[in-house]
Amino acid sequence: MPRFNDNDISQRRETASKAKQAMLERFRARPAEDDPATVERRAARLAMSQAREARLAAREAELRAEAERQAIELKAREEEAARLAAEQAEREAIERRAEADKAVELLAEQKAARDARYAARKARRR
Repeated sequence: MPRFNDNDISQRRETASKAKQAMLERFRARPAEDDPATVERRAARLAMSQAREARLAAREAELRAEAERQAIELKAREEEAARLAAEQAEREAIERRAEADKAVELLAEQKAARDARYAARKARRR
């Protein structure tokens, strides 16, 4: 088993100090806000963000237009279905009236035939 590296307090303090110094140097080495590369990266991020927002807006507009088109189609189909139902109801009403008229004519013919038979019977009796 390897022997544990037992650093004394001064070595640990020195290591911590070096780590803090390295962090400070990395912070100082960071480019400034007015650095051309930083400005260019910021502009590129802004352009990508605006392009993304434009794509999202276009997609939303397209979805709204599609929803409106589907609503118009649905309304047209409902109106067509209502028109066809009204025509069917009208045809059925006409057929019922025609059947009722035929039934009335048949009853009138049967009554006329019955009346003719009664009249003939009466004429025979006289």
